[in-house]
Amino acid sequence: MVSIRDVAKHAGVAISTVSKVLNNYPNISAETKEKVNAAIDELGFVPNTIASALSSKKTGRLALLLDVNRHAQSVDEIPMQYIIGAINKAKELGMDIITVFFTMIQEMNVDETVRYFQSQGIEGLIVCGLSKQDVTIRRVVRSGRFKTVLIDAPGVSNDTSSIHIDNELAQYEVAKKFVLESGGSKILYIAGKKNGYVSEERMRGMKRLAWELGLTVYTRTGGFSELEARRITMKYAGNKDAIICASDLMAIGAMKALIDMDIYRPVCGFDGVSLMGYAGKQMHTVKQDFQNIAACAVEELAGLIEGRSGREVIMPHELIRIKYLDVIS
Repeated sequence: MVSIRDVAKHAGVAISTVSKVLNNYPNISAETKEKVNAAIDELGFVPNTIASALSSKKTGRLALLLDVNRHAQSVDEIPMQYIIGAINKAKELGMDIITVFFTMIQEMNVDETVRYFQSQGIEGLIVCGLSKQDVTIRRVVRSGRFKTVLIDAPGVSNDTSSIHIDNELAQYEVAKKFVLESGGSKILYIAGKKNGYVSEERMRGMKRLAWELGLTVYTRTGGFSELEARRITMKYAGNKDAIICASDLMAIGAMKALIDMDIYRPVCGFDGVSLMGYAGKQMHTVKQDFQNIAACAVEELAGLIEGRSGREVIMPHELIRIKYLDVIS
């Protein structure tokens, strides 16, 4: 069997350097990475973590990939809910799971990303928050090297399942309920990410409602950022009747801006995070059970690893009005 020592000798580097490349240490030159990776390919080297996983009766080491919103002023509880749901279900199924943030692999190409996961003994991926701009991760998924479940992104194949709520319907339903109760025809809609799958689906729901009710909708992109939603509200809300946001964090930013502006405009959110209860006003929102979504993703990934083909899974959503007493009871 080829050893790490053989790889180091073939590449003309130290054993520690090979280890650092396998584990994606920083400050390793591109030239050195290229030499080590070439030696790995030429020799057919398999890291010990993979070898031990293949020889063990216990299989199913998973990676949960998360895109954490670094621009939020408030702590975003959604990633934590995903982590809790995934870990609990993995433990129940006797599977091992690690958490990987997009920022940890954003500088890697496809081969480097594949090797990184292989060095961790990963068999399957659960990817949360994939956008059209995440080209490398998308290519890794399409490579078929790992069984994959995408949360809130399309991409069903033999090796890949997609789990999500019906975002278009949910946005349409909550916005319609909100507009009919609050009144007004000039709406400021603060959308999510540019090139985001979820954002585009919610936008379609909003456009459908605008056409149906004859609304004038002024759209700006908030990037799921509380701070950016605040800025947009300060600039554009003065001559609008109401504000609809594609996430609760942005709704909180909009509400705080309105308070600072000393004007009232009804605000609608999306996601149902508990933090909404502390915003000071009751707000319409869409509640998603993020823990259950992650748990279902783990179950779906276990099925893919066992040989089942990928599929699309639509999870339920609920329209609610969240208030302070809801989050302290």
